[in-house]
Amino acid sequence: MSVYVGESRGELLAWLNDLLAPNDIKKLEQCGTGAVYCQVIDSIYGDLPMHRVKFNAKMEYEYLDNFKVLQKAFKQHQIDKPIPVDRLVKCKMQDNLEFLQWMKKYWDMHSRGDEYDATARANGATITAPPSSRPTPTARPAASSSARAPSAAAPRAPSATSSARLTELTGQVNEMQAHCLELEKERDFYFDKLRNIELIVQERAAIDGIEQSERDVLSRVQEILYSTTDGFEVPENGNDVPAEEPLADEEEETF
Repeated sequence: MSVYVGESRGELLAWLNDLLAPNDIKKLEQCGTGAVYCQVIDSIYGDLPMHRVKFNAKMEYEYLDNFKVLQKAFKQHQIDKPIPVDRLVKCKMQDNLEFLQWMKKYWDMHSRGDEYDATARANGATITAPPSSRPTPTARPAASSSARAPSAAAPRAPSATSSARLTELTGQVNEMQAHCLELEKERDFYFDKLRNIELIVQERAAIDGIEQSERDVLSRVQEILYSTTDGFEVPENGNDVPAEEPLADEEEETF
């Protein structure tokens, strides 16, 4: 059984921004519009009808139009890979991370190595803003002076400057919380992969009669899995280790 570990979120973002410059791709969720995937395939074959791709798509029905272009390209070039459109258009990080990991692997195998002019192929259009399902935070309106009880010691209403600053800070906090949630999802994703590897090694090591050379390899893998770094301690009795949950079967990709 072979286990493929794809690139991390940061590595994929760096690759996309280098390949599709001057596009400014800040989040993997942007890929959910379909335009990025179209450009990646076009960078390999150079024959997608990029004039039909909606680079400033804001609505889900526009994303679907982009994925129709991508699906036709897959069919034309006999790419045997189902596109989970219904999940990708929701612009969730995990779904787009997994599909983009596959696409990076495909690009590595089939790219001709030519420099791709993303601007020219897109007729000058660029992807500038990530889709977001979160509402833009706004400052809470100050209570009307007529609604307050008269009082000589009543506090002054906040100035326009302080309200704007509050709005800015609220937006920063929301963005940080969303980023932390993405990191937690990515952490759990790779933890599950490592847990599966650990179970395979344990099952194999428990078999009697395997060759010593194989047992040495399994012991080395276990040393790597259980190694720690400064500042990290393995929880006693494994109390803090998340309970094992069955993973969805991963489709083995062929090219």
